[in-house]
Amino acid sequence: MAPPSGPVRAPEAGGAAGARIRAARKEAALTQQGLSAAVGVSRQTIIAMETGDYAPSVYLAIKIARALDVTVESLWGDET
Repeated sequence: MAPPSGPVRAPEAGGAAGARIRAARKEAALTQQGLSAAVGVSRQTIIAMETGDYAPSVYLAIKIARALDVTVESLWGDET
């Protein structure tokens, strides 16, 4: 079976992960372009993650967390 084409909807309802990514990016004083350059993806990919339209691979999630100096769990996990 072929993987679906187009963006992959993030599994979390309400875009909470996207809001956490955006907040961590701003806390790190990075623009969307700056974060995209740091992790090697397009600015549109960062936008899609922040709006909840794209769930990154584990590898990309780790790169993003490292670039933002936070844990993967703080961005996509359930830290309740």
